Amino acid sequence: MEQSVIYSVDERNIATVTLNRAEKHNAFDDEMINELTRVFKKAGEDKSVRALILRAEGKSFSAGADLNWMKKMASYTEAQNESDALALATMLQTLYKMPKPTIARVQGAAFGGAVGLIACCDIAIGSKLSKFCLSEVKIGLIPATISPYVVEAMGARVCRRYFQTAEVFSARRARRLGLLSESVTEDELDSTIDNILSNILKNGPQAVAKAKDLVQWVSTQEINDALLTKTSKLIAQVRTSEEGQEGLSAFLEKRSASWVEVKNDK
Repeated sequence: MEQSVIYSVDERNIATVTLNRAEKHNAFDDEMINELTRVFKKAGEDKSVRALILRAEGKSFSAGADLNWMKKMASYTEAQNESDALALATMLQTLYKMPKPTIARVQGAAFGGAVGLIACCDIAIGSKLSKFCLSEVKIGLIPATISPYVVEAMGARVCRRYFQTAEVFSARRARRLGLLSESVTEDELDSTIDNILSNILKNGPQAVAKAKDLVQWVSTQEINDALLTKTSKLIAQVRTSEEGQEGLSAFLEKRSASWVEVKNDK
């Protein structure tokens, strides 16, 4: 049986997670969700992994929920539906909280829960021909489990519209709304991502993880004396850490830091 999710790590220590149900437009079901949770956790815990790319086989990034899975959900009790939804919520949080840079590579359609996957990633590069839709209300549902990430990415005002209308919107609009970081031609997807990765690989791995965590934490805080104290302590800890000391020494000595491969220098 063909795997619905493929996990690999290349010689640069870049992990790639591939949605591999092209014949189903990469629609996900409970088994695929469990497998995504497993590989996201694996990548997050692997200290050698420097970043993760989330991509998909075929013409579509993902059509959202699988039809057969939805048929099963229709017969579930409320308690069973809650358990089922929690599995999806856990998968999304595992991706969102991963202590590595995450990049979504988006082509074709990204509907329903697929928009949540994209919103969970730190960076999203989409084909100019890709299309997006928060389609849940069309079948009498709501985008509940993906909402924390989509609202953070696109903003509450925008989500009021698209959560309620289920309009299809373009890559150009997705870029303006903040869901996509960049929209490029399909031929440029991989080279654009490689350029981003080349910059990431020049940076301290621990600093990158802490910077990601910093953004997620600071964005929920009020600017006050407690925040100033906390952020001052954070930078002091990082400056005196082994990685911080190596980075500062490398900068002052005009050499590459230990985590930078010579081929990445410019």
